[in-house]
Amino acid sequence: MVTMTNSAAVLADTAAYAAAVEQASVAAAAYYATGESALDDDAYDRLARGIAAYEADHPEEVLAASPTGKVAGGAAVGDVPHTVPMLSLDNVFSAEQFATWTASLERRIGRPVTAWSVEPKLDGLAVAARYRDGRFERLITRGDGTAGEDVSHAAGAVVGLPERLAEPVTIEVRGEILMTNDQFDQGNAIRTEHGGAPFANPRNGAAGTLRAKDRAYRVETTFFAYGALPLPDSGELGETLAELPHSEVLSYVAELGVHTAAGTDVAPVLAATVEEVRARVDAIGSLRAALPFGIDGIVIKADLAADQREAGSGTRAPRWAIAYKLPAVEKITRLLAVEWNVGRTGIIAPRAVLEPVEIDGSTVGYATLHNPADITRRDLRLGDQVMVYKAGDIIPRIEAPVVHLRTGDETPIDFPESCPQCGSDIDTSEQRWRCTRGRNCRLVASVSYAAGRDQLDIEGLGSTRVVQLVDAGLVADFADLFTLEREQLLALDRMGETSTDNLLAAIETARTRPLSRVFCALGVRGTGRSMSRRIARYFATMDRIVAADVETLQRVDGIGKEKAAAVVAELVELAPLIDKLVAAGVSMTEPGATPPPEAGTEEEAAAGADPEAAGTGGTGSALPLAGMTVVVTGAMSGALEKLSRNQMNELIERAGGKSSSSVSKRTSLLVAGDKAGSKRTKAEDLGVRIAVPEEFAELVGAFLAAEEGV
Repeated sequence: MVTMTNSAAVLADTAAYAAAVEQASVAAAAYYATGESALDDDAYDRLARGIAAYEADHPEEVLAASPTGKVAGGAAVGDVPHTVPMLSLDNVFSAEQFATWTASLERRIGRPVTAWSVEPKLDGLAVAARYRDGRFERLITRGDGTAGEDVSHAAGAVVGLPERLAEPVTIEVRGEILMTNDQFDQGNAIRTEHGGAPFANPRNGAAGTLRAKDRAYRVETTFFAYGALPLPDSGELGETLAELPHSEVLSYVAELGVHTAAGTDVAPVLAATVEEVRARVDAIGSLRAALPFGIDGIVIKADLAADQREAGSGTRAPRWAIAYKLPAVEKITRLLAVEWNVGRTGIIAPRAVLEPVEIDGSTVGYATLHNPADITRRDLRLGDQVMVYKAGDIIPRIEAPVVHLRTGDETPIDFPESCPQCGSDIDTSEQRWRCTRGRNCRLVASVSYAAGRDQLDIEGLGSTRVVQLVDAGLVADFADLFTLEREQLLALDRMGETSTDNLLAAIETARTRPLSRVFCALGVRGTGRSMSRRIARYFATMDRIVAADVETLQRVDGIGKEKAAAVVAELVELAPLIDKLVAAGVSMTEPGATPPPEAGTEEEAAAGADPEAAGTGGTGSALPLAGMTVVVTGAMSGALEKLSRNQMNELIERAGGKSSSSVSKRTSLLVAGDKAGSKRTKAEDLGVRIAVPEEFAELVGAFLAAEEGV
């Protein structure tokens, strides 16, 4: 009997052990050959740990097929010998296990390790690229560690693997081939256009692409180098590489023109202590969700060549390096049903109902399906085993069906023929389907959204009260809120004089909200709180926003041609509602913002030569945060304590800055409150200016004083 726990499979007896070994061998063979394993990474890791635990207790029963101690599970084969064995890495899964491993390594070499290289564990396929006299010669998979498969035919579609090096050296570069998120999406689109089944995940896509020959289409992958070694006839270079620290080897490889992770947000760094290593592990883990490629852990290596030599290697893995595995963000589960939900703007969105599965510490029962075209492109069917991805706070998504696990019992997904909410016709002219009634289909949701805290902030107007107003025929859109009369409200159930007066006072206050909040309340598709603030700051008045054409809207930071066209079209549709708001006396200006220069003026020409000026409209260079990108993290204190994160973002943008949620090289300032965590660590690594809340409050001074309630 096999029992699966969160840490390892528990094998009850010899039969269970034998079954587990067979299951692991089959899964490993599929995983390393094509990426099409019946087990996701987490399930395989737990099975392998269970096998290892059973073998530790029953050494006399170890089977030859066991994956324990073998490179890549011993499942992959090839006929091109490696000059030096291409080993795997041992894993740790916690800070305690990592501490045990470092202590063991330092005991083995008889001294502390003073330099650690900490780098991302890329979720791809290990390969070796051989260059002779600077020219590409051969690309080989890891195989069983002693020999691999020649996949040189695929090298031309691998980004980061040059045909010629910057120097005429003879060298073997080792690294990972993977698909970035964009390459995965593009690859699946191309593959399905040619009648193929979509890749289940980027690793599956990279494996299939690497081995494919004579395809009628081209799919790109990306190479990241993680090391290099000399070939038998490398000459003096061999002696040089043997003595260089690992970090310098990577730098040398990059100088040759080979792609490394150095230019990414999770670039390899050197750490002097175990504490610094753990801090970098936490930092890389926190960045995982935002990366444009997949990682499943962090690799920690003793950097010095002498430490590596003295530590040596086992039959499966080097003793001077370890993989610190991160919690799984990808699991296989079953697609049970598809729900069709209608949003406040009438968009009809499909949602997958899944057999619940634990991913990254939470139970996932639903996942986004984007739109009907996405379902068709991925060829999803009810009953499919699907690969579900979740990272950080990102909504779980289905990457693709695991086609090789289909049984034949799967059934097509039915698309709605009429609006699931109101039964009206559906506009299917765009990828995202929409009820022909638009916002009127979800009037309660639309009005409730407009009255919400981050929009007009009308206290006392919850969804229950909105339902009353709609049912009574008093509200046909949120502009009607501003024409409500006291007698009308008093006639409603549970509306006394006090609650009526309070609601009318809240509506009166909402009438004076800045343009950015009014625009956000409109719920224009493709915009949200941050984009609404940028638009309002650039144009200063609603009249100018409504009059803007596609070209003019593109001057706002973050709006491209496609989004600008969608916003212009939506504003035409919303014109009657905007007119009603104007007639009701709702504010249509943004405090502190001045209009952009008129078309054709000298001012416009000057602004056009200055992207920062053109992107901020009337914010002006005198504002304290003009041209700055600001990130806020941790708990605020002092004068900022009462502000929500959205109010902080408003304050930043009113003061001329741009709010962002992630730290990068483009970040100008990090406002770091209590428990700032990994964002502060990354800011320190990048040399980004850091301010505590009190310093930031002083910096924005006059603007903070003008904030409501401060």
